[in-house]
Formats: sequence, C-alpha cells, structure tokens
Amino acid sequence: MITPPDPLNLVLLGKVGSPRGIKGDIWVKSYTVVPEHIASYGTLWNEDASKSFSLTVTGTPKGLLIARIKGVNDRNTAEALKGTELYLKREALPLTEKDVFYHLDLIGLKVQTTDGEFLGLVDAVFDFGAGDVLELIDGPFNDVFIPFTKDIVPIVDIENGQLIVDPPEGLLEPLEYPARA
Repeated sequence: MITPPDPLNLVLLGKVGSPRGIKGDIWVKSYTVVPEHIASYGTLWNEDASKSFSLTVTGTPKGLLIARIKGVNDRNTAEALKGTELYLKREALPLTEKDVFYHLDLIGLKVQTTDGEFLGLVDAVFDFGAGDVLELIDGPFNDVFIPFTKDIVPIVDIENGQLIVDPPEGLLEPLEYPARA
C-alpha cells in the first residue's frame, strides 16, 4: 500500500471528465504543459489524498486526453469519478530550468518595485495568449496585472518570497474611461 501524502503538499494536475465508452475509459483535462505527461509523474491523488490513481493515457484525439485508471473497468465506475481533481505530490515534479517557474511557486510572493514600493501579493498567474501575467492583490493596486517578463520582473526570489518589478511608464496608472453621453 502506498503511503498517502500530506494534502497540503499536493499540486493540481488535471480533472477527470466524462466516461468514454463502456470499458472504463475517461476523458481527462490536463493542466500540464504537455497534456499527456499527466500520466508520467507517478501516482495521482484526489484532493484530500484519500484515494490514489494510476493513470495511463490511451489516446489524444484532437488534443484531448483519453485515459484509463487502474481498477476502473466499466462505465459506471468511470462515471462515479467524473469531476475528480487529480493531484501529484509536489516533490514528484521535475526541477525547472533557470528562470523557469511553476505558477504555484509564484502565488503568494510579495511584489515590490525596484524603488522598494510594495505593490501587493501574487494571487494568480494567467496566460491569455500573449504570455504569463501576474494578478496582484492586497496592495495599492488591487487586481492589477503585471506582465511576467524578464524586463518587467527582473528578480524572482522564491527563497525570500518576493518579486522585484520594474514597471514601464503607465503600467500602474489608473485607467481613465471617457464619459458616456
């Protein structure tokens, strides 16, 4: 039997979707950069680490994942897992290259300018198609988005829990909307 990990040390990697067919296959939404890699990191867990899953990808039609979970051999069992989020122990993730970061490592970091002005905390990391942006909260610029580029965020200090930002002119200025007639 596998020893369950601490639920506070789990990273969300994907979510079980609908069953596919009658033999227990499932659709899986993967949050990994290469979607099919979700099955290559080892044992996956549910949110409270009370159940473990051994996942095998069986197909990738149109960029989607079809998978099997060991022990799930029929549609009813697969249907019961629909919506289950799939987590991995944090330490099972591969080390990153220099200047590459897991989004989860950026969440909660304190953000300040190169002049030492506190801007807030990283609440989320998004990619709307033009590269990663950091959403900040709990500072003077609530709900501001900072482009996560080397030019704008020259220092990422995960060990000390902070990011140093060199905002270009206008980035932190309030938006002014024209009056409506």
